Amino acid sequence: MFSPVPDVLAYLAGRWTVIRTLEDLSTGATGEFRGTADIQPSGDGTCALFVEDGELTWGGTTNQAGRTLHLLPRPDGTADVTFADGRPFHDLDLRSGRWAVHHPCGRDRYEGTFTVVSPDEWQVRWRTAGPAKDHVQQSVYRRAPSLPPGH
Repeated sequence: MFSPVPDVLAYLAGRWTVIRTLEDLSTGATGEFRGTADIQPSGDGTCALFVEDGELTWGGTTNQAGRTLHLLPRPDGTADVTFADGRPFHDLDLRSGRWAVHHPCGRDRYEGTFTVVSPDEWQVRWRTAGPAKDHVQQSVYRRAPSLPPGH
């Protein structure tokens, strides 16, 4: 069962914990990203900034990792998602609680599925196939607990 979201930016606003598993299907290698995602209005109010920060463990090595995306609101409660440099990534419509997208990247193709599990959890699955990549990423986002004032 999916939880419908009438306004994607209102739902996503705030701080989330992120656990992402990664698997390279061609080699069997696996990895994990653990961190946070902060989704806040941009300084100029034109979009929301989606900033992930954490640690990626891959091949026995752990490094800092992160990314920034822009969520540009549409009047119907959906959004366009762009990379930090403004290049288009995909659209995002969670009004039914589930959304499928695709993104060409060179000759590879990313197929994504977004699922709203509850008011405090959503998940994303990316399957990437092509000559350069053959992998699956599965992410679970859980709303981070609020800190008491002064912390």
